[in-house]
Amino acid sequence: MTEAARTRPQSVIGPLGQPLTLETLPPTSTKRWIAHRKAELVAAVDGGLLSIEEVCESYGIALEEFVSWQRGVDRLGMRGLWVTRTQKYRDLFERRQRY
Repeated sequence: MTEAARTRPQSVIGPLGQPLTLETLPPTSTKRWIAHRKAELVAAVDGGLLSIEEVCESYGIALEEFVSWQRGVDRLGMRGLWVTRTQKYRDLFERRQRY
């Protein structure tokens, strides 16, 4: 057993305040990524339940895409994961970084 597996928590707090375990995460066959499911995976990684590498490999997600989910959650919470808001907020943050 690896060191990471020994120190891995049994559960973490999810985006809606509920406990998340490996069994309650979205299925690895998920194709439609709604904000809630994205936020669950981000919470699992942030809490140490899974590593970024495990998420990307298991769910077939590109590293860049997952990092954009983390950035969205850090900036705006679950609203940062709404696809319809992505372009609006991207433009806003790009303008702020220029000045």
